[in-house]
Amino acid sequence: QVQLVESGGGLVQAGGSLKLSCATSERTFRSYVMGWFRQAPGKEREFVAAITWTGDSIYYADSVKGRFAISRDDTKSSVYLQMNRLKPEDTAVYYCVADPRNYGSRFPHEYDYWGQGTQVTVSS
Repeated sequence: QVQLVESGGGLVQAGGSLKLSCATSERTFRSYVMGWFRQAPGKEREFVAAITWTGDSIYYADSVKGRFAISRDDTKSSVYLQMNRLKPEDTAVYYCVADPRNYGSRFPHEYDYWGQGTQVTVSS
Protein backbone atom coordinates (compact mmCIF):
# COMPACT_ATOMS: atom_id res chain seq x y z
CA GLN A 1 0.00 0.00 0.00
CA VAL A 2 1.48 3.30 -1.11
CA GLN A 3 0.79 6.20 1.21
CA LEU A 4 1.30 9.84 0.28
CA VAL A 5 1.08 12.37 3.10
CA GLU A 6 0.78 16.01 2.08
CA SER A 7 1.31 19.11 4.16
CA GLY A 8 1.90 22.84 3.74
CA GLY A 9 -1.37 24.18 2.37
CA GLY A 10 -3.02 27.30 3.74
CA LEU A 11 -4.25 30.81 3.08
CA VAL A 12 -1.96 33.35 1.43
CA GLN A 13 -2.37 36.72 -0.24
CA ALA A 14 -1.87 37.13 -3.96
CA GLY A 15 1.82 37.48 -4.76
CA GLY A 16 2.83 35.39 -1.78
CA SER A 17 4.47 31.97 -1.55
CA LEU A 18 3.71 28.53 -0.11
CA LYS A 19 5.64 25.28 -0.09
CA LEU A 20 3.81 21.96 -0.23
CA SER A 21 5.42 18.74 0.96
CA CYS A 22 4.59 15.11 0.23
CA ALA A 23 6.18 12.29 2.19
CA THR A 24 6.13 8.63 1.25
CA SER A 25 8.02 5.44 1.94
CA GLU A 26 11.59 5.04 0.73
CA ARG A 27 10.63 2.13 -1.53
CA THR A 28 7.97 4.24 -3.26
CA PHE A 29 10.19 7.24 -3.54
CA ARG A 30 13.07 5.41 -5.20
CA SER A 31 11.07 3.85 -8.02
CA TYR A 32 8.06 6.09 -8.68
CA VAL A 33 7.47 9.22 -10.66
CA MET A 34 6.02 11.85 -8.29
CA GLY A 35 3.86 14.83 -9.06
CA TRP A 36 1.14 17.30 -8.16
CA PHE A 37 -2.36 17.88 -9.48
CA ARG A 38 -4.94 20.41 -8.32
CA GLN A 39 -8.69 20.72 -8.42
CA ALA A 40 -10.63 23.94 -8.04
CA PRO A 41 -14.35 23.94 -7.16
CA GLY A 42 -16.46 22.98 -10.15
CA LYS A 43 -13.42 22.16 -12.30
CA GLU A 44 -11.65 18.99 -13.37
CA ARG A 45 -8.37 17.89 -11.87
CA GLU A 46 -5.48 19.72 -13.51
CA PHE A 47 -1.86 18.67 -13.87
CA VAL A 48 0.60 20.97 -12.10
CA ALA A 49 4.06 19.37 -12.10
CA ALA A 50 5.91 16.04 -12.08
CA ILE A 51 9.45 14.76 -11.50
CA THR A 52 10.92 11.38 -12.39
CA TRP A 53 12.49 9.18 -9.72
CA THR A 54 15.89 9.80 -11.29
CA GLY A 55 15.20 13.53 -11.06
CA ASP A 56 16.42 14.17 -14.60
CA SER A 57 13.05 15.04 -16.10
CA ILE A 58 10.69 17.69 -14.76
CA TYR A 59 7.35 18.70 -16.22
CA TYR A 60 5.19 21.78 -15.56
CA ALA A 61 1.81 23.00 -16.65
CA ASP A 62 2.06 26.18 -18.70
CA SER A 63 -0.06 27.98 -16.12
CA VAL A 64 2.57 27.54 -13.38
CA LYS A 65 5.81 27.53 -15.37
CA GLY A 66 8.23 30.10 -14.02
CA ARG A 67 6.31 30.45 -10.73
CA PHE A 68 6.27 26.93 -9.28
CA ALA A 69 9.18 24.54 -8.75
CA ILE A 70 9.01 20.81 -8.01
CA SER A 71 11.90 19.09 -6.26
CA ARG A 72 12.66 15.90 -4.34
CA ASP A 73 14.81 15.07 -1.35
CA ASP A 74 16.10 11.50 -1.42
CA THR A 75 17.19 11.65 2.23
CA LYS A 76 13.64 12.39 3.36
CA SER A 77 11.71 10.43 0.70
CA SER A 78 9.78 13.60 0.02
CA VAL A 79 8.74 15.72 -2.93
CA TYR A 80 8.05 19.43 -2.69
CA LEU A 81 6.18 22.09 -4.63
CA GLN A 82 7.46 25.60 -4.08
CA MET A 83 4.78 28.03 -5.21
CA ASN A 84 5.74 31.66 -5.76
CA ARG A 85 3.86 34.70 -7.06
CA LEU A 86 0.59 32.98 -6.25
CA LYS A 87 -2.59 34.14 -7.95
CA PRO A 88 -6.24 33.78 -6.89
CA GLU A 89 -6.69 31.32 -9.77
CA ASP A 90 -4.18 29.00 -8.06
CA THR A 91 -6.79 28.37 -5.35
CA ALA A 92 -7.53 24.64 -5.30
CA VAL A 93 -7.04 21.39 -3.44
CA TYR A 94 -3.56 20.16 -4.31
CA TYR A 95 -2.92 16.42 -4.56
CA CYS A 96 0.37 14.57 -4.45
CA VAL A 97 0.49 11.68 -6.92
CA ALA A 98 2.79 8.75 -7.64
CA ASP A 99 3.10 5.95 -10.16
CA PRO A 100 5.62 3.10 -10.62
CA ARG A 101 7.38 4.36 -13.74
CA ASN A 102 10.11 6.83 -14.63
CA TYR A 103 8.37 9.31 -16.92
CA GLY A 104 5.86 12.06 -16.33
CA SER A 105 2.29 12.44 -17.55
CA ARG A 106 -0.28 15.23 -17.56
CA PHE A 107 -3.19 12.79 -17.33
CA PRO A 108 -4.65 11.98 -13.90
CA HIS A 109 -5.67 8.44 -14.90
CA GLU A 110 -1.99 7.56 -15.39
CA TYR A 111 -1.25 7.95 -11.67
CA ASP A 112 -2.29 5.05 -9.48
CA TYR A 113 -1.71 6.67 -6.09
CA TRP A 114 -3.11 9.90 -4.69
CA GLY A 115 -2.73 11.73 -1.41
CA GLN A 116 -5.66 13.08 0.57
CA GLY A 117 -5.17 16.62 -0.74
CA THR A 118 -4.27 19.91 0.89
CA GLN A 119 -6.18 23.17 0.45
CA VAL A 120 -4.43 26.21 -0.99
CA THR A 121 -6.38 29.46 -0.93
CA VAL A 122 -5.04 32.65 -2.50
CA SER A 123 -6.87 35.83 -1.59
CA SER A 124 -6.91 38.87 -3.86
